[in-house]
Amino acid sequence: MNFKAAQQETIQALQALDPLQPQIAQAGDMILRALKASKKIIVCGNGGSAAEAQHFTTELVGRFFKNRRSLPAVALTADGTLLTCIGNDYGYDAIFARQIEGLAQPGDVVVVLSSSGNSKNILAALDAAKRHGIETIALLGRGGGKTKGIATCEIIVPGQSGAAAQECHLFLVHHFCQRVDAEFS
Repeated sequence: MNFKAAQQETIQALQALDPLQPQIAQAGDMILRALKASKKIIVCGNGGSAAEAQHFTTELVGRFFKNRRSLPAVALTADGTLLTCIGNDYGYDAIFARQIEGLAQPGDVVVVLSSSGNSKNILAALDAAKRHGIETIALLGRGGGKTKGIATCEIIVPGQSGAAAQECHLFLVHHFCQRVDAEFS
């Protein structure tokens, strides 16, 4: 695919978010509600989505644009020792669920990112959160895959491009961070 075609694909994906504004607002409200209650945001994903999970928590714990207090957030992808321990002892499908079981508290919000929606460890993470009464947000692509319909709030980027879905997910992460910056000083 040439540059212009790839650019157009991303632009179309971003424009296709317009009808999803109610879900986007709901997800932002969930994040703000948790942070205002001094609860944490727990984020996970695989591959490029893992990088976006860490990007999101970096913006919350560190800062986005505005100097404000540090906010509680953790990326379940960031601790290589823990990931290999859980993967070795319980299997790769449990790497996020096991952490949710140990770290999540009532009032926290779990955010999963998946361009396909079919990762078994993402499904297990959502199941663990549900069992512990934790609200969830799923940022998905390609029709949502097997994850569709499981999270408390889901935002499914229209289209079949995993790359465009990830680009939209990053846009949404930045949108949520803008909302956080507007609420916290």
